[in-house]
This record gives sequence, C-alpha cells and structure tokens, in this order.
Amino acid sequence: MDSYEDRVGRVDSAFPLTGNQGEYLADPSSECAVPEGLLRLKELECLYQAESETLWTYMAPVGRPSFTSPMLGDFENWQKYISQDFGPGKVPLKFLVLGSRSPGVFCFGGDLALFQRLIRDEDRDGLVRYGHRCCAILHRNLHALEIPMLTIGLVEGAALGGGFEALLSFDYIIADRDATFGLPEVLFGLFPGMGAHALLSRKLGTAMAERIIQSNETYSAQQMYELGIVHHLAEPGEGLAAAQEFIKRSTRRHAGLVAERKAMRMASPLALDELNRITELWADAALQLREQDLKVMNRLAAAQTRLAQAA
Repeated sequence: MDSYEDRVGRVDSAFPLTGNQGEYLADPSSECAVPEGLLRLKELECLYQAESETLWTYMAPVGRPSFTSPMLGDFENWQKYISQDFGPGKVPLKFLVLGSRSPGVFCFGGDLALFQRLIRDEDRDGLVRYGHRCCAILHRNLHALEIPMLTIGLVEGAALGGGFEALLSFDYIIADRDATFGLPEVLFGLFPGMGAHALLSRKLGTAMAERIIQSNETYSAQQMYELGIVHHLAEPGEGLAAAQEFIKRSTRRHAGLVAERKAMRMASPLALDELNRITELWADAALQLREQDLKVMNRLAAAQTRLAQAA
C-alpha cells in the first residue's frame, strides 16, 4: 500500500476559474499538499485552500455536462482520495465545495445516450449498475464521507434530473439567482431514479415531492430558496464570492453546524438499500418505454447538447 507521502502532490497557489467567477481563486499558502490522485482526475478539477481548510472541486466534463461513466469514475476516485487522505490526523478539511465549469450548466444529470442504448439492448443489469453507482456516490456524500466537514453545492446554471438529485445530498446549496432546477424525466415517461423521491420527500413531504417530480416544471433559484432546498442566493456571477463568504462566516461555528447536520441525518435516516431499490424500479420502468418515449429522450439530449455547445 502506498505511503501517505507517495499519495500526495503539490498544487499551485492559484486556481484558474471561468466566466464571471474572476480570474483566480487565490490561496494564501504557497503550496498545499493534496492527494496526487486528485490532480490526475480527468473531469474534476480540484484546489485545496489551507487557510480555510476547503477543497474546491469543479466538474469539467468532456462533452455533454452529464454523469457519464467516466465522470462517475472520477467521482468514485474523488471520494476515495478524500476519504483516505483528509480529515482528523490527516490533511484538515472543514468544507467541501462542488461547482461546474460548464457555462450556464451545473449538470444535466443522467447519461441519456447510454440509457437509450441500454434500453434498446434490454440490458437491465447495465441500467441497475449505473443506478447503483450513482446511489453509492450520493449516499457517501450525504454522510459527508464520514468526515467532520460541511458539503456545499455551488450552482451557477441549470441543475436538471440527476444533477438536481445530486445537489440534494449536500449540506448546503448556494445558487445564483438565475440558476434553474428541474426533473424532466416525466417528459419521456420515466421518473428520477437516483435520490429525488427519497430526499425530496424527507425534506418537503411526499405531497410536495410528488408535485415537483411529476410537474415537469423548471423552478427558479428563488422558488427553491422559498421551499428550503436552496440555502443561500447570490446575484448572477457572484456564486463563488457567496460561497467564500459562507465559509468565512461558518468557520467559527463549524463544529456546531457539523453536529447539526448529523442530527438531521439521524432524524431522517436514509439507507443505501432504499436508494438501490428505487433505482431498480427505475430500471424496470425504463425497459417499458416505447419507441416514442426514446425519441423524446433523444431530442432532449440533443437539445441539452446544443445548449451546452452554445454556452
């Protein structure tokens, strides 16, 4: 087994960002030790800030901004490296932030091209494997990787389908006012199968969860804030600054906030088995889709690709 020294690398003191986020997120430390594996991820970009004990991560997808198999692989390794090298007695970590480099998009969710292929091949095992991978990643994040830290989803753009579901596993969501949220699966006769039912029903109650899941509506960040899903709103282009300010304010009361989140999980426990059983229902329903439904799925995927390319 590699030693800790073998597993860590050095990162530069500045992290280039895009769009309205500013040119750099500067780290006051000249160098910071982080697991070397984090620097080798192909679709996730990471920076550790020693002063605030924060790991910033940005999704940088190859192609359509969705949870493809390579992206899921990066997330699995991301969680592995964080679990083994961060926390008490290791690299200190108080805050874990996830954002996106895709202009105007946080994440479109599931890999619709893969879903179509697996459905046409009647490959239930392939659908279930994909769903179980998503559920395992979400469940680990829901428990903050068993590290006494706070997780933050930073939304600057559209969070749809599985992208929205993934955000529900974070302790806090900070969103630009022009960010949008939605679950479009009903468009092609399906339902979100990787966390929406379990998490939205616990957060909002079953009636409101059903309304959001079945509505095919696009919700604004303001609407999600009023429902209590989004915790902090930022002016357009100010999401990064809002996250930095939240971290600054939360540092002094960090221990209490971590304990509060643990108490909330104890009050509304969610077992991985529940998530897996729901995703298995989703796989069975997917195999019953008609050709007309698959064409709608294909058109949605194509529209999202065009939107991402235009951005």
